[in-house]
Amino acid sequence: MGNEMEDFIIQNYQKEERMMILVFAQWCVNHDLDPKALYLEAYPHQAENPELSGAIDLTVSKEEAGEVPDDTVLGVLSMFGNDDLAFVVSQEMEKLKKKKKE
Repeated sequence: MGNEMEDFIIQNYQKEERMMILVFAQWCVNHDLDPKALYLEAYPHQAENPELSGAIDLTVSKEEAGEVPDDTVLGVLSMFGNDDLAFVVSQEMEKLKKKKKE
């Protein structure tokens, strides 16, 4: 019984983690940013991330996508402990805000 529960928790976590990665990737697409480049900036020592590649394949064009609020992206990243990526994303958000003001 214990192993079934453990498997369920692990699968649930992985599904939520995939959702977090998709939210991040779609936010990047919506702002004309490269999700792989931002990910590498945050985690320069990590090689190719298959979850990220899979999420990028699931993104839609920014015209088709709904808006992904900045708070949502930062919230899901910090929920999964991706503080380095959240930092890189927040820096990009600042750049985007400055561009809008120009």
